[in-house]
Amino acid sequence: MTAKIWLSAYQPGIPAEIDTNKYASLNEMLELNCSRYSNLPALSNLGGTLTFADLERESRDFAAYLQNVLRLPKGARVALMLPNLLQYPVAFFGVLRAGLIVVNINPLYTPHELQRQIKDSGAQAVVVLESFAYKLAEFIGSTELKAVITTAPGDLLPAPRRWLTNVVARHIGHRVRPCRFHHAIAFRRALVEGGSSSLIKVDIVRDDIALLQYTGGTTGIPKGAMLSHGNLVANVVQTATWIGRELKEGVEIAITPLPLFHIFSLTANLLTFISIGGHNLLITDPRDIAALVAFLRRTRFTAMTGVNTLFNALMNHPDFAKVDFSDLKLTVGGGAAVHAAVAKRWKEVTGVPITEGYGLTEASPVVCVNPLDIEDYTGMIGVPIPSTDVSIRDDGGNELPIGEIGEICVRGPQVMKGYWNAPDETAKVIRAGGWLFTGDVGYMREDGFIKFIDRKKDVIVVSGFKVFPNEVEDAAVIHPGVLEAGAKGVADARSDEAVKLFVVKRDPRLTEQELMAHLRQMLTAYKVPKVIEFRDQLPKNAIGKVIRHELR
Repeated sequence: MTAKIWLSAYQPGIPAEIDTNKYASLNEMLELNCSRYSNLPALSNLGGTLTFADLERESRDFAAYLQNVLRLPKGARVALMLPNLLQYPVAFFGVLRAGLIVVNINPLYTPHELQRQIKDSGAQAVVVLESFAYKLAEFIGSTELKAVITTAPGDLLPAPRRWLTNVVARHIGHRVRPCRFHHAIAFRRALVEGGSSSLIKVDIVRDDIALLQYTGGTTGIPKGAMLSHGNLVANVVQTATWIGRELKEGVEIAITPLPLFHIFSLTANLLTFISIGGHNLLITDPRDIAALVAFLRRTRFTAMTGVNTLFNALMNHPDFAKVDFSDLKLTVGGGAAVHAAVAKRWKEVTGVPITEGYGLTEASPVVCVNPLDIEDYTGMIGVPIPSTDVSIRDDGGNELPIGEIGEICVRGPQVMKGYWNAPDETAKVIRAGGWLFTGDVGYMREDGFIKFIDRKKDVIVVSGFKVFPNEVEDAAVIHPGVLEAGAKGVADARSDEAVKLFVVKRDPRLTEQELMAHLRQMLTAYKVPKVIEFRDQLPKNAIGKVIRHELR
């Protein structure tokens, strides 16, 4: 394997290896830091705040309910079907402290998608926002679910804000459809019942599974990545070590707009900021850009994570430039490639560059990050974080020379145990020596920095030449009339495949001819789209990443 040439890019004081034994489990991490930072704010949402002491107490009560009332045995799965609310971290840590396994579920899933994930995981209980509970009624009898724990948005807010928030959600917003479950209980009631019983401490070891995180992964069909306590602890320590020179313990305030049920936000925001005594400001609906900008204007914050589409949408709001960025130290982009044009505008408006990183669900997720002392967007995904090896390999699994394009492969303590109940799929991606074959294409420079090019499965082959959709999209969004773009391959009689570009306009006057002329200046002839289709919007996943296979 290539020597760790990337270590020379590390900022002073960042070690090549981290102490993977700093915490025995996520439970120990929570308990130690809740004690250490007990009086500091840990989480805020919808006008309410939980201190670290509050988080410890509420999660303890929920864990006791799961143990003593539901009587779930160690290793049982509990699904969380929640947006960013205070209830999410309380439920998340409660499940873990009861010795159980969290199954993260996107509450926007259709009943068909939900049924598949709940049945595959064997979840015995689910915590669900009441406005989404009706979806469960269509299939609950065919699953192992024994309990449905429903919650309203304001359940952990102080009165009277709690009552007002819930009344608005239930009646004014008309967001709750009536449904009944035999084993349903309200979240607040579960906390009360748990609070009157003792929590039995469960012996958790690093190899115990903490989380089933479902992903299309490297092979398409959604599978549950088994992330152990050890995997997640390692990635939290790796990430906290990387940001430790810039962000200080007990003082940082992070904007958390991406859903916590997504592994990027869960690790980079919730878990990492808890490990440094930071304050997470949870955004329940980041799609409401006007409300998010208004919140940013009245809020002091020092860090923010996001994806390309979110950054782009924020900067296209007329009031975003009025936000006070004087305390902002760090902006991290992940989940999808950040376009150079978006990064350039972000730096101009905020004064802070977007620090791009790279990861995937199967690696808990962080693998690479740019050093935090960069002054401008680099276009690279950075260098491997401590205790992580990266190798670029060909289709035969052989390591390629520096500068050659191949599959990005990863080895480190954050790499998953495997896919839940899918040993054959696991064997396809975790190979000899513990290397995870990511399905992503890129190359490594002589200084150890890595360039992400695209997903291997998204590569378009035009007359034998490879075209990477990211390159086409990046060229398109440079045009001032383009808001968003997505490229994919379509069948073509002459060249097997051709490039088709889907575009959302920023300037309604933009024509296909004008954009095509721009692309011909930016791209080699075979990379230029054969067809351009204008759309009002592009299909996106829960964190705002364009879903190419849904482009039709």
